[in-house]
Amino acid sequence: MNRPAGHPAIPAPRVGVLLINLGTPDAPDARSVRRYLAQFLSDRRVVEIPPLIWQPILRGAVLTTRPRKSAHAYGQVWMEGGSPLAVHTRATAEELQRALGDKAMVDWAMRYGNPSIASRLEAMKAQGCDRILLAALYPQYSAATTATAHDAAFAALARMRWQPAIRTLPPYHDDPAYIAALAVSVERHLAALDFTPDALLASFHGMPKRTLHLGDPYHCQAVKTARLLGEALPLPVHLSFQSRFGRAKWLEPETEATLGKLVSEGVRNIAVLTPGFSADCLETLEEIALRARDAFLRQGGEKFAFLPCLNASAEAISLYHILIGRELAGWVDETSF
Repeated sequence: MNRPAGHPAIPAPRVGVLLINLGTPDAPDARSVRRYLAQFLSDRRVVEIPPLIWQPILRGAVLTTRPRKSAHAYGQVWMEGGSPLAVHTRATAEELQRALGDKAMVDWAMRYGNPSIASRLEAMKAQGCDRILLAALYPQYSAATTATAHDAAFAALARMRWQPAIRTLPPYHDDPAYIAALAVSVERHLAALDFTPDALLASFHGMPKRTLHLGDPYHCQAVKTARLLGEALPLPVHLSFQSRFGRAKWLEPETEATLGKLVSEGVRNIAVLTPGFSADCLETLEEIALRARDAFLRQGGEKFAFLPCLNASAEAISLYHILIGRELAGWVDETSF
């Protein structure tokens, strides 16, 4: 098509997929962690306390004491390419791009920290993506994870004059492809151990108990994931919730307490997986692989194994290829998936 003289260049239209994960500080130091926590804990989807009450607490006790402790924890798991969550999410985007080829452009972003959702949406739009699937990598839906990722994307769209068409990836907590990917991953990692666990523990990120009563489906979806995984594996699968913060009542049972209870019931060897996380991060590598392990051994356990998340494994890429191919129906040739 002939364009008028001086007409700005317009890139060819493309379909885009934006993988979204929770977020990470830029470095394992107190300053970076403070900046990250200030953004994360100011989100009213995450902390549902009125700002007039919460912000003085956050700006006072929390951001004064917690960044140094968290920076030390991040330092224990930091990787050469950055934080584990960023490294694994980036690798997932790269592997998925290879799997999709020219069917869609794949990028990645963090809800908190960098790269931001707004910056990647702008970049994708500049490269011709006029249709974008927001793929928040949370198998179980929660307002504090999935919804706030979408909030940030829609806020960025509100500032655009020429918006791309948008779709969102539904939760996939009970999708047969997700359960199969988890089961294959678990069995692969179990085969590499030098012991046979007596049981498996599926530890999910905790949420305040009030979120369940307010209508958040996260608890029910986590329970269903654990049940379906237990049906797919030969070992019994127990359920727990980790990462408590503050004085509120949280979802039960708690992970370290559950490990102690299992020891008292005769479980001496255990493997723990974290099926609420798509990629390994501080909460899996420091809280489970290090601290929960110490708690289990301290309470009388003998052998403990942490089973990695799906990360950018072959199981993960196959899963996302299925899920994303389904959501791109009508935008791309379905027979090519």
